[in-house]
Amino acid sequence: MTITPGERFTSPERWEARGRPHIWHTLGYERVTWEPGRNVIRWHATTDYAFPSEGGHIVHGGMVATLLDTAMGGACWTVLDNHESFLTADLHVDFIRASRPGLLRADGRVVQRNRRVVFCSAELYDGDERLLAAARCTQVVLGERR
Repeated sequence: MTITPGERFTSPERWEARGRPHIWHTLGYERVTWEPGRNVIRWHATTDYAFPSEGGHIVHGGMVATLLDTAMGGACWTVLDNHESFLTADLHVDFIRASRPGLLRADGRVVQRNRRVVFCSAELYDGDERLLAAARCTQVVLGERR
């Protein structure tokens, strides 16, 4: 399926000029790929964001969900026009296996863009390319306030 980029994608300096959201700085997210309808980010998860278990540390599920949500949000951003923004209306995460500290990569994509809603999906992989979690969300498109 071909994804049509929005005005926001064609002017990425607007996103940078606004300043990356604080969570990017706090957690140290890095963008790997940014194209119409797709956003791939990675994060070096440390034990600071994990809890100990007999099999080793496990990254907190909320951190996994945040990484997936951020990847899908970035993908959504690429299909919006300059007068539009969005809010996550629904987020569903399936935890397939334990996420361990180390390099994690979230691959977010737009599945369908409608006038008022954007449907997205994402997968999370570890450094060995094992699938750790999958997510989907519904983004509500907001127009300019009048």
